[in-house]
Amino acid sequence: MSTNPKIAVFGGGSWATAIVKMLCENSEQVGWYMRNQSAIDYIKENEHNQNYLSSAELDGKKLYLLSDINELVRYGDILIFAIPSAFLKGELDKITEDLSSKIVFSAIKGIVPESGLIVGEHFHKNYKIPFKNIGVIAGPCHAEEVAMERLSYLTIACQDDRNAVLLSKYLSSHYIKTKTSDDIIGTEYAAMLKNIYAIAAGMAHGLGYGDNFQAVLMSNSIREMKRFIRKVHKMKRNINNSAYLGDLLVTGYSVFSRNRMFGNMIGKGYTVKSAMMEMSMIAEGYYATKSAYLINEKNKAKTPIINAVYEILYQNKNPKQIFKELTDEFD
Repeated sequence: MSTNPKIAVFGGGSWATAIVKMLCENSEQVGWYMRNQSAIDYIKENEHNQNYLSSAELDGKKLYLLSDINELVRYGDILIFAIPSAFLKGELDKITEDLSSKIVFSAIKGIVPESGLIVGEHFHKNYKIPFKNIGVIAGPCHAEEVAMERLSYLTIACQDDRNAVLLSKYLSSHYIKTKTSDDIIGTEYAAMLKNIYAIAAGMAHGLGYGDNFQAVLMSNSIREMKRFIRKVHKMKRNINNSAYLGDLLVTGYSVFSRNRMFGNMIGKGYTVKSAMMEMSMIAEGYYATKSAYLINEKNKAKTPIINAVYEILYQNKNPKQIFKELTDEFD
């Protein structure tokens, strides 16, 4: 891998926009795929994304914007995917270029619904990319705070530490601090699971539970996360590190958390459909809940919170009753 690689970002949402902004701090050029040509034309003229994270100023001179996904795949040495997991396969199906020689980082916090796999495993299985060339960009980091250049932290996970260190260099700045990890599978599962727990936190708030219960819910969530991840990928990891506990806390408590917002609406009595229609952004945790529930049917970890969220979202059970039962599971 060149010490001066071409980096390409795929996706037009808030997190993709934030990643592009971070990369512009240290790169001469950043490739950016968006399927909407009118959005590309607007960014070229106005140097911000009017649809997502509109307050983030972008350096137009550094942006190589394309609506042709294959052309950007050819361009990039490091490919960063920040497309919501529910739409990822549809975009990947457009790719005819060989991906096997590329370094691929996932900035997607979810499971690919069609395959039931985390994004890294999906790329490995379907595109023959070696695990050493697959990585994860994890938080705790909200796109909205990146736009405001508030101090934020990223964990860059990759089996090959050289790839993680290289990408970290391009993402670091005076407002972004990075650390590296070799736990790609655990980090990616944690990024997916924390969205489910954030929905639970939102539901609890919508139902009228207070801060005391929220603290107990988060405490039980991190232990449940540890049990779940240990079943899918057992290795030595400190679940209290920022990529796990830190990301869980910011997603569970932040006013910027779309998953918490979604859960809050469900707790207040919205149907799933009406809550989704009112939100302008994707709540990844909705799709992750079903995937995690199905994975755990095989692994049999103790997951009362995931089970509760699944029953409310997918079995149309009463949130008030389900949370009353859930409180008896906690200690």
